[in-house]
Amino acid sequence: MKVRVDSERCQGHTLCAISAPDAFELSDIDGHATPASEDVAPGQEDKVREAARSCPERAITLLDQG
Repeated sequence: MKVRVDSERCQGHTLCAISAPDAFELSDIDGHATPASEDVAPGQEDKVREAARSCPERAITLLDQG
C-alpha cells in the first residue's frame, strides 16, 4: 500500500498523526502532514486507513497494491 497527502488540501488538523504516528510527519510550522514514507510499513495498514478516514479535508489518498 502507498499513501499520499495532498498538500493543497491538508489543513494541519494532525488527526492522521494521532491515528498513525509512525506513518506521518508533521510540519513544525503549521502542522501540515507528509507521509514518513510513500510505502506503508507492514502492520501499519489499518492505522493508515483510519488516518485517511479521520481526515476532515480528505487529503490522504491510499493506493492498494496487488
